Amino acid sequence: MARTRCTDRVVGAILASWRYDISGISPEMRRDYEHHLAECSRCSARQKFHRSLDVTLFILTSLSVFFSLFALAVIRHIKPLEHVAFNMLGLDISSMYEMLVSAAIAGVCFSVIAFLLVLTATPAPSYLGGIAAERAKLIEERLPAAIKSLRPR
Repeated sequence: MARTRCTDRVVGAILASWRYDISGISPEMRRDYEHHLAECSRCSARQKFHRSLDVTLFILTSLSVFFSLFALAVIRHIKPLEHVAFNMLGLDISSMYEMLVSAAIAGVCFSVIAFLLVLTATPAPSYLGGIAAERAKLIEERLPAAIKSLRPR
């Protein structure tokens, strides 16, 4: 984080209490906060940190859901697990299979709940949507005029 002080401590305290998320406020109020974020390097750095933290949580929970589903799919198709369960652990093959499937389903449920909590508690979806819109505008500006004319408005 920047070691500088906030240029306006009152506005900085308000932004800090909102975790530097101004996406849900009115456009009139947003203008003042955007101006403060543009001029205050401390608040701008903290906003970038919070958005990167939100995106990291979003990515980690997405990967958790994916890998839990992958584990569930792998359990159904791996035969060496039967050897490990029967010879090394002394388990019955059907009870081992049921135990692994139950653990994988619990992992999927937990991952989906964590993913939904991240989506509702953080501004990551709107932040990522804003980044995607900016990138789309940059790509559209680089398109040749012939292709731009084909695109309906």
